[in-house]
Amino acid sequence: MKLKNHIILGFVLAVSLSALAQSGLQKKADNLFNKFSFVHAAELYNELILKNDNTNYAIRQLADCYAFMRNPDSSVVYYKKVVEQANSPKEYYYKYAQALRGVKNYNESRLWLERFKEAGGEIDEAYFKKDSEFINAIFNTKPHYTLEEVKFNSKYSDFAAYEKDGNVYFASSRDEGLLKNHTYGWNNQPFLDIYIKAENDTLVTSKSKIKGDINSVYHEGPLTISKDGTTLYFSRNDFKKQILGKNGEGLTNLKIYKATLVNGKWEELEEVPFNNTSYSISHPALNNDESKLYFTSDMPGGFGGTDIYYVDIKSDGTYGPPQNLGPTINTNKNESFPFINNEGVLFFSSDGHPGLGLLDIFVAVKDKNDKFINIINLGIPVNSNKDDFSFFMKDDGLSGYFASNRDGGIGSDDIYAYNKIPTLNLQGSVTDANTSKPLVNAIVMLLDSNNKPITKLITDDNGYYEINVDRDMDYYITAKKENYLDKTISTSSKGITKNITSITVNISLKPEENKVIPLTELKPIYFDFDRHEIRQDSTVELDRIVNLMKNVYPNMIIKIESHTDSRGSSPYNDILSEERAKATFDYLIKKGVDTSRITSYKGFGEKKLSNNCDGSISCSEQQHQLNRRTQFIVIKM
Repeated sequence: MKLKNHIILGFVLAVSLSALAQSGLQKKADNLFNKFSFVHAAELYNELILKNDNTNYAIRQLADCYAFMRNPDSSVVYYKKVVEQANSPKEYYYKYAQALRGVKNYNESRLWLERFKEAGGEIDEAYFKKDSEFINAIFNTKPHYTLEEVKFNSKYSDFAAYEKDGNVYFASSRDEGLLKNHTYGWNNQPFLDIYIKAENDTLVTSKSKIKGDINSVYHEGPLTISKDGTTLYFSRNDFKKQILGKNGEGLTNLKIYKATLVNGKWEELEEVPFNNTSYSISHPALNNDESKLYFTSDMPGGFGGTDIYYVDIKSDGTYGPPQNLGPTINTNKNESFPFINNEGVLFFSSDGHPGLGLLDIFVAVKDKNDKFINIINLGIPVNSNKDDFSFFMKDDGLSGYFASNRDGGIGSDDIYAYNKIPTLNLQGSVTDANTSKPLVNAIVMLLDSNNKPITKLITDDNGYYEINVDRDMDYYITAKKENYLDKTISTSSKGITKNITSITVNISLKPEENKVIPLTELKPIYFDFDRHEIRQDSTVELDRIVNLMKNVYPNMIIKIESHTDSRGSSPYNDILSEERAKATFDYLIKKGVDTSRITSYKGFGEKKLSNNCDGSISCSEQQHQLNRRTQFIVIKM
């Protein structure tokens, strides 16, 4: 790691010749959250909550957004809502405790910390009590990434992986060829060159070096490439036209060079005008619209060893003056290796912010005014007790690369691929049990293990539904469709490996067998105006139904539908009819009918009048009476 330490920390190189159904809105919000674009993600989660769309999930995500934006006043409100949810994961007890510390409610914080410990959580007491660790403690309640082996590492130094159009560009000191005796005195390894691993390559050799004038006999890397793939910025020792530049102390610094793609080769090299022989300019990184170039430098006037800066790239291709990113990002030690993802979020390495070891990788959080307000340590397993650096994120926001000299690697620095632990998607189709045809606009209810509703979905034109769910939870799914029997299925996300991103639960509904009321068997009962109580004359028919169900037709299953006349407001009549349905159901159950024999009891208000008395014509009280009724639908004999 000495080579990289020198590049990062000293920035001088002593050269030696001897380096819908699920909401599309939720998908968009989750995508922004995965890319650490918390301001915009929070706006969408708020919208989901207002629409009552998977509200519990949206509240959890919104609470995290506010926490990461260093807004404990808002985060504590939403974490409180989360811990009040049934079966809330225990890590939210810890997050709530941290948020309470953020608003200086220490007594309540200690109570929730105890709840977390009682639920099986483990904490570092000393770490918890540091107010400065509020955000990182919340982010790192559980790992967010898994790591994959990268097969193109060597026994030397490999880092700064950058993917473009399926090709992975990276810096490596693996070349032991013609210049075997030309090594870097700091670590006695060959100098760094830039290599390309094409998408289908199985081996990386000397032939894999980037084509053109990029590589020299000294150090090159890292790099960044424009969207159109025609412009490349890269770091190199101060070496051009076979002349090695040196500062007043006889040391060679780093500079940023710009190259243009010409007939498949990188040529027409030119220095950026803000280079300086007296100090290093390195680690170039373009933002998404290519209006800014970020870099690392130890130029005078910074906060410490090395700081992160940017310059504006003007429309005519010229550059503005270097701008320091300020004290939220830079410390009195070393910040380096900036990277900007496609949502404009900055990632960088630092040994000045609190971390797990030497260099750690951080992400910077902005407020709605685009001002840096906070940083988050990416935690284990991205960070270790050694140096972790050169972070790169693909456009999907879920995967990418970084480098580390942690124990267990092949060389002095190794490249690691990471994958964000993906959200679990619950999906399926609702179909007719007899014909297998998809049921459009069927209602799918997601419930927790205590049968409490989480959210409601409507199937699309293909009978399809989908929704994101938490891992390690038990659920019930109930599907409903008019003229079909309801069906409830249990499912679980427990024990599902992290490489699985979706589970499928298909539901088939049986059509109701009898839709016509057998009037000769089950007669309607009637109600007084604006009342829902069972009348004395109705008990005769109800008792007869009880006898039929208990003694004559022991397998008969019914449903109850209640109605009102057209007088009164429609919302009021909906409530009144529900009360009539409930009163009818309660009577039958009290008389000994098993609840499983009644599939549903439902009020329809004034929607299903039995005559034309809809308020547009004059009707007698007897005609209105015919509408104030409960009917019994035989589902199964």
